[in-house]
Amino acid sequence: MATRAIETHDGMTHGSLRSRFRWSIPERFNLGAACSDAHPPGDLALVTELADGSVRMTTFGQIAERSNRLARHLRSLGVARGDRVGVIVPQSEATGLAHLAVWKLGAVSLPLASLFGPDALAYRLEDAEVAAVITSPENAHKLAGLQAEVPIVTTGQGFDAILADGDPAFPVADTAAEDPAYLIYTSGTTGQPKGALHAHRSLHGHLPGFELYYEFAPQPGDLIWTPADWAWIGGLMDVLVPAWYFGMTVLTAEHDFEPHSAVELMSRHRVTLAFIPPTGLKMMRAAGAEHDGLSLRAIFTGGEPLGEELLTWTRTHLGVGINEGYGQTECNLVLGNCGSMWPVRAGSMGRPLPGHEVAIMDDDGTRLVGKAGEVCVRSPDPVMMLRYWNRPEATANKYRDGWLLTGDMGIEDEDGYFWFVSRKDDVISSMGYRIGPGEIEESLLGHPAVAMCAVIGVPDEIRGQVPAAFVVVRDGHQPGDTLAAELQEHVRTRLAAHEVPRRITFMDDLPRTTTGKIMRRALRDHGDVTPTVGGRPSGG
Repeated sequence: MATRAIETHDGMTHGSLRSRFRWSIPERFNLGAACSDAHPPGDLALVTELADGSVRMTTFGQIAERSNRLARHLRSLGVARGDRVGVIVPQSEATGLAHLAVWKLGAVSLPLASLFGPDALAYRLEDAEVAAVITSPENAHKLAGLQAEVPIVTTGQGFDAILADGDPAFPVADTAAEDPAYLIYTSGTTGQPKGALHAHRSLHGHLPGFELYYEFAPQPGDLIWTPADWAWIGGLMDVLVPAWYFGMTVLTAEHDFEPHSAVELMSRHRVTLAFIPPTGLKMMRAAGAEHDGLSLRAIFTGGEPLGEELLTWTRTHLGVGINEGYGQTECNLVLGNCGSMWPVRAGSMGRPLPGHEVAIMDDDGTRLVGKAGEVCVRSPDPVMMLRYWNRPEATANKYRDGWLLTGDMGIEDEDGYFWFVSRKDDVISSMGYRIGPGEIEESLLGHPAVAMCAVIGVPDEIRGQVPAAFVVVRDGHQPGDTLAAELQEHVRTRLAAHEVPRRITFMDDLPRTTTGKIMRRALRDHGDVTPTVGGRPSGG
């Protein structure tokens, strides 16, 4: 039976909530059984809006039986305890079933985004040494170049037959909470991606964040939705898995994200909780998407800091505040906000959540307050990865004196709020100033012509580095020298002269990772050739 991480909070402060919190993690625990078999079979698990507009309802009883049959099929293909199984399926019922089935076997699921091409998939599948792959038909052709021959299960009619036939019972593996459950590859800034291996107990580590971000979910009638791919830790572990652990209903849709249709979807199904990444919120704001029939009571976002402009827009046009949070693939949901519990400070990553100890430290391991340093998380922590897959040296380098090093730069203020500065390798050093791109981006987004933007540092002979901005303009505005000068003045008058982008490039879109984050590494390829003002890269 699912138990809350935070049993009571009435009359409590952030400090008392943290001081009274204690982890309660069973020694034996299996994610697959806890997220399906533990619930009344008639309760609604999933609402799927199909491409033709019709709606399919799936109960927990159906989820339990179908995942059991899939687990039996995978076992017949030779998948054994501890084996890795790739899951390359867009957000759908089949995605959830695949993970549950793998976990019930005691195997390890490897979520992979459908946006990956053949080379990206091949690297991850071969590095993980998968024993089988579950894929959708549109992704199957990408597997032709795999070096190892492994069984491939493709969703569709044959997959549906597997889910419908045979004994609906299955002997779930007796896994320890510390046993591996899923392997997610990071989108890292340098080198090949690394696989972060997580245990079954990782779910328990996510629960304080899940409950606080969503204003003490679950509550009666809650329906949760996210446009985030369930191959991303944000979609999988911030929404689907904890929701199913609590017996909540999840909404999914078979059509791609579009700002206006997303708002209509939430209104049509009376969504109460949503995880919307910053890119999605920015797109909704740029498109002017709004609806007066929404039932939202909480939105959670994370991945990039938001500013007051976007928070104000969300309150005004979506009718609800946003709880920002922070985590990373290796150690998720450790900082955050909960508007009903403590004041939200616009743009802040929030405060350390119950059960997690977070600090800002310099390179010598000295704790800092009011100064920029690296965001570090005390180990051990149930939400923390077990290790990097087959990367003992990288695993060792990720820790220092009992603290996990996130690689993110931040500041902790005197009231205990944390503020994101940049990735450690994204800090712009200009004339002795250490400049984080986030503040400049927030300023640019406050200009009515800017739909999206990203800022990086580019070499400068005198200053060392100077900020360079890449800007996507809103419809109705004309990119060029005049607008570039206007944007520079906008930043100059709102921030400081040394933070003014010395170079501005207008683009049709910004390169993003499969999880929706801006790829500043790709933008650096334009750095040395970016015009001082205006211009549009060829083919951009």
